[in-house]
Amino acid sequence: MPSPSVILSIAGSDSSAGAGIQADLKTISALGGYGLTAVTSVVSETPGAVSMLRLMDAEVIADQIRVLLAGFPVAAAKIGMVGGREQIEAVASAWVAHQGDGARPLVVDPVMVATSGGRLLEDDAVTLLCERLFPLATLLTPNMDEAAVLWQRPVKNRADMAACAQDLADRFQTHLLVKGGHLTGDRAADILVTADGAQWLEAPRTPGVHTHGTGCTYSAAIATGLGQGLPLSEAVARGKAFVSRAIDQHHAWTTAPGEIHALNHLQQIAP
Repeated sequence: MPSPSVILSIAGSDSSAGAGIQADLKTISALGGYGLTAVTSVVSETPGAVSMLRLMDAEVIADQIRVLLAGFPVAAAKIGMVGGREQIEAVASAWVAHQGDGARPLVVDPVMVATSGGRLLEDDAVTLLCERLFPLATLLTPNMDEAAVLWQRPVKNRADMAACAQDLADRFQTHLLVKGGHLTGDRAADILVTADGAQWLEAPRTPGVHTHGTGCTYSAAIATGLGQGLPLSEAVARGKAFVSRAIDQHHAWTTAPGEIHALNHLQQIAP
């Protein structure tokens, strides 16, 4: 039996296991990969409520990346929530120093805006993210709010998404996926811009689901596909289908504060 492709997640830890490295590990495993993690932060939270966040020391982040790239045949990686300037610099420097021949695909999910709309990075950290991490990316996967920060103008509809994705792809000289989870309507639509042009990916929207970790899951799924040798467009399409099913087949529990939802990473695929 062949060994699975090794996929590295460089991201924060979510105590509720719905997002961050926990969601990434579930996704990578569900899609047949073997997941590694370099932890950039530790977050105490439940869906929709962050209690406490601690960023990891830059030295610890860099050493995790060093030992994992040296010790495993990492086929692809994703970068999620990084933190502040020190953490961004540590990730970028370690990746450049230890990735070897530079052939590994790298998906960068620029986590800058919370689901609530609050900014997670200061402007100078966003600038460093653009300067140090984006040039390393095979694919960038901002949501509409994050794309608006990068584009410096609102992204409110499909026309905005298409123009923004093309402009950012040209600006950062990489492939670009703008995720349209905040679009209105009954279809969840994303746009992928590559050297071959623009491609829309759509799925039915599942109403009434309030969870987190969709962006983490999506980017981890794409990285897994790339590490397994899928072309970019196929990796993105499979990732879109995976995260859509994770939402549709979500878990739900009734708790004292109310109903709580979580993505289902071990979803069933209809025959």
